[in-house]
Amino acid sequence: MTTNSELESKLWEMADKLRGNIEPSDYKHVILGLIFLKYISDSFEEKYQELVDEGEGFEEDRDAYLAENIFYVPPNARWGYIKKHAKQSTIGQIIDEAMIEIEKENKNLKGVLPKDYARPELDKVKLGELIDLFSFNLGSKEAKSQDVLGRVYEYFLGKFGSSEGEFYTPPSIVKLLVGMIEPFKGRVYDPCCGSGGMFVQSQRFVEEHQGRKDDIHIFGQEFTATTWRLCKMNLAIRGIDGNLGERDADTFGNDLHKNLRADYILANPPFNVSDYTLDPNDARWKYGIPPANNANYAWISHMISKLSSTGIAGFVMANGSMSTSTKAEAEIRKNIIEARLVDCIVTMPPNLFYNVTIPVCLWFISRKRENRKDKILFIDARKMGTMVTRRLRELSDEEIKEIYDTYHNWRDEKDEYEDIQGFCKSAGIEKVREHEYILTPGRYVGIEEVEDDGEPFEEKMTRLTGELAEMFAKSHKLEDEIRERLGAIGFEF
Repeated sequence: MTTNSELESKLWEMADKLRGNIEPSDYKHVILGLIFLKYISDSFEEKYQELVDEGEGFEEDRDAYLAENIFYVPPNARWGYIKKHAKQSTIGQIIDEAMIEIEKENKNLKGVLPKDYARPELDKVKLGELIDLFSFNLGSKEAKSQDVLGRVYEYFLGKFGSSEGEFYTPPSIVKLLVGMIEPFKGRVYDPCCGSGGMFVQSQRFVEEHQGRKDDIHIFGQEFTATTWRLCKMNLAIRGIDGNLGERDADTFGNDLHKNLRADYILANPPFNVSDYTLDPNDARWKYGIPPANNANYAWISHMISKLSSTGIAGFVMANGSMSTSTKAEAEIRKNIIEARLVDCIVTMPPNLFYNVTIPVCLWFISRKRENRKDKILFIDARKMGTMVTRRLRELSDEEIKEIYDTYHNWRDEKDEYEDIQGFCKSAGIEKVREHEYILTPGRYVGIEEVEDDGEPFEEKMTRLTGELAEMFAKSHKLEDEIRERLGAIGFEF
């Protein structure tokens, strides 16, 4: 399973099996639990076979698995056992008991896994058929490299609706955020962590750069209970020890990490939230009190308040955040720009999100900007990416690298950096003031230069108008033919 379309096809087939007594919005809970079981069981079985082949008799030794951050899965929780009993009427109870056994093996999962497969309204015949559909191997390196749980969750939120309103951050955006801020060592924080994709990618970044994953310390918070549990599961299957608080909680009304000062912040806050807890006396509103009907600048202010003295934040925002003229938001934007906190703004192409069409941008806020404190880098990446389906665009690894290399070259004052018309511009604070503190990159990078083809303007216009006249003539002829054929069968218009 390597593409979104293949995954979607399989998930649709699974969802189809669940039609009946349970609500479509519950499909994801049923399938996510099974995917979690399959994921840890496949990883266990791969290691189990390795140990059997070594012939040392360690295949049932828990420590042999824990040493490689692989769950030890008790015999009655292994996928082979579950599949063997899939056609029994007690299959729901068997799955619930498997979840209980796995929670006993890992204290971080206590109270997190779903244990309601035995409930009467879940058809046990359909549940058994659903188990039979799990033919793909989730323990493979390819499957592990993808945020499978997050992708599955996002699919069901989009396909069957949800009151939770969360959405999964596309891998290309997460890769870009991580590539920009480079979380090598220190505290990584996400105030709205969703399924944990930012943490997963941060860990991968550290490992790919020969670091140790325990060089970073994870802190997160999530408002929605289901998503909080999903994040716990997602971190657990990767052996990531993260502090997500005791339970789900509202970041604004109940900050679970009040004393945290993070070295890196990665986030994709929910856009334009109009109903949130706002205490006007909160110390987080140092640069101005955000409006009560839109939380965008509350998120920005909150993240700034969480940065250490050398910290950097990279986060996703709706495009309106760059230019909003609402008095409270414009004042906060002006104040954080004048405080020399805004480091870089990147506008992204459309259709990057699975279910959300709103255009987005990336903000980068840094407290360590001595050599560039009077400048802001603007990058316009709206023309990047390729449509992989009719509604979904993806950035290639080469495009992602082009963006973060541009930022790094500018940040580190390398000779490789240069302004490129239509793509990037290092603008001084005085230029930003001239534009009334609007941060839309298009205002600064200019229009991409088009190579002169050498054809004189008058000649080009004569040629183009001639080609257009020819097209009009063809369209009129085609219209007459259509009218004639419809008239022949008794239809006039």
